[in-house]
Amino acid sequence: MLAEGQAAEPRPQDDHLHWMMTTHAVSLREAPQNATVPASARDRVAASFFSNSPAPPRMLRPMNIPEHRKAIDRLDGQIVRLINERTQHALAIGAIKLQAGEEIYAPARERAVLARICKSNAGPLTDEQLCAIYREVMSAALALEKTLTIAYLGPEATFTHQAAIKRFGASLRYAAQNTIGDVFTEVEKNRADYGVVPVENSTEGVVTHTLDMFVDSELKIVSQIVLKVQQCLMSNTSRPRIKKLYVHPQSLAQCRGWIQNHLSHAELIETSSNARSAELAAREKGAAAIGGLLAAQKYRLEILEQDIQDNAANATRFLVLGRQCGQPTGKDRTSLIVSMNDRVGALHQVLATFRRHRINLTKIESRPSKRKAWQYLFFIDCDGHTQDPRVAKAVAQLEQQCRYVKVLGSYPNSE
Repeated sequence: MLAEGQAAEPRPQDDHLHWMMTTHAVSLREAPQNATVPASARDRVAASFFSNSPAPPRMLRPMNIPEHRKAIDRLDGQIVRLINERTQHALAIGAIKLQAGEEIYAPARERAVLARICKSNAGPLTDEQLCAIYREVMSAALALEKTLTIAYLGPEATFTHQAAIKRFGASLRYAAQNTIGDVFTEVEKNRADYGVVPVENSTEGVVTHTLDMFVDSELKIVSQIVLKVQQCLMSNTSRPRIKKLYVHPQSLAQCRGWIQNHLSHAELIETSSNARSAELAAREKGAAAIGGLLAAQKYRLEILEQDIQDNAANATRFLVLGRQCGQPTGKDRTSLIVSMNDRVGALHQVLATFRRHRINLTKIESRPSKRKAWQYLFFIDCDGHTQDPRVAKAVAQLEQQCRYVKVLGSYPNSE
């Protein structure tokens, strides 16, 4: 799923919106069709924009179809008015931020809004479905506040593209890049407002190139995205007739057991990305590809099998690159790089510093410094924000103990 293939030409934003609507429509269809729906659940779709204390649910009185539709039309009018009123407030906030030189995108505020609407949600929509609706409302407001460009590791229709849409919604401009380095460059040179890059997969481990790029970059991690990777077999040919299977090496590693059990007869051809796999399979009779739903939708391939990854908990973590860190949310993560002096007990001293301040470490990864043989950098993730007193004191002590300390960012640890 991690690709450095050729970037596709940007497609109209309608394609992103179509994919989002298709995805959410599938989720909505999974709701029980005969469920009794409280009237206040519909009212809250509008009212929860301004209140986190919804009215107690009441049962719908018996209605026929025309009466239900008339009620929906009335509620739609209220929803449209309230969405626009909400957007006016968002635009006013955006104007104040721009005047003050602050970033428009605020991950901490985003997390607080989504947490609040989930707390006030009484169904029948699931929290996930409701968050998807609000994501698009916030995405539209962001697009009106400023023309935001999101650079991501391309090509289009990869899992990185899907992760970027998950975080920012369908209303913004997305720019596919050939390499992880290109994503960093686009943001550093202000040709993109934010960048999205993969950093680790729960099955295949860390993306070393992303870590290496942080050594010389001044960009900050402003948010993270955790995407459940659902690998799919896609083709316009029935499974028994598949002779070739196009697959990216990462997807091959994640689905090797399934392939051996179900498509051992097919010729495996490695590609530069999942999107490229889908593109080739769409052109050739008797060919199939492994990739995500977005790739199947773009290249009009039928999903023959879904969730074929060997590890059911397969997920990839992505980082959102920006220029400024956000404010603390109360549930944050901080990432930093540490280079230790070459002496006995140096690593133990670093770890003891976190223990002394009762800070939980969530990740530690070593990488060659590439500046001197056998000298290593340690990438560390810990709970907390650099503005938290305990984290601030720990970082200050590390700066005294170590040769080099660099804070990569503090961001909401919401996923």
